Amino acid sequence: MMKKTVLLAAIALMGISAHAQTGSGFGIKGGLNYGANGDYFKSTEQAYKDPKGNVGYHIGIFGKLGDKVYLRPELVYTKTKSDYENNSLDMSKLDAPVLLGINVIGPLNVFAGPAFQYILDTDYDGITIGDVENDFTVGLNIGAGLSFGRFGIDLRYERGFSENEVTVVDGVFANDRIDTRPDQLILSLALKL
Repeated sequence: MMKKTVLLAAIALMGISAHAQTGSGFGIKGGLNYGANGDYFKSTEQAYKDPKGNVGYHIGIFGKLGDKVYLRPELVYTKTKSDYENNSLDMSKLDAPVLLGINVIGPLNVFAGPAFQYILDTDYDGITIGDVENDFTVGLNIGAGLSFGRFGIDLRYERGFSENEVTVVDGVFANDRIDTRPDQLILSLALKL
């Protein structure tokens, strides 16, 4: 009885594996992000407050080139929010991860690669802030996913490589700075078209 169960499970796994590794294509994706940006610094150069994480969202498109080993470029609109004391920093950005992945076994795949981001807008709860140091930055995405034919789900971690600060222009917080570097978990659902 046990041998039959193991044999049936192996056959089912091979079937899922063959179906999950259907090769190149493109599709749409979307989901939730949980995390925050970097530290809040007082004008005296000391770290003031770590941000509290918050839920954001993302929506975008992706391409996939390859089968067992693949390249997956994406273009994603992302909205994040970080809470600092009584204020929140909202940020909108375009993310362009370029992921190299491998199908490990069955529907399971792992991937990693650089994530290029372009910051579209930042808003700090009605307080005037300057422009971010660099609109364009680079980070890292690393994660794992499951593919079932045309549908997929993945969980990844994103971290920016270098600080990218924005300065508070006026009010009681004038000259304080916020690091806009992302540090988040990203849960995505994807549909291959």
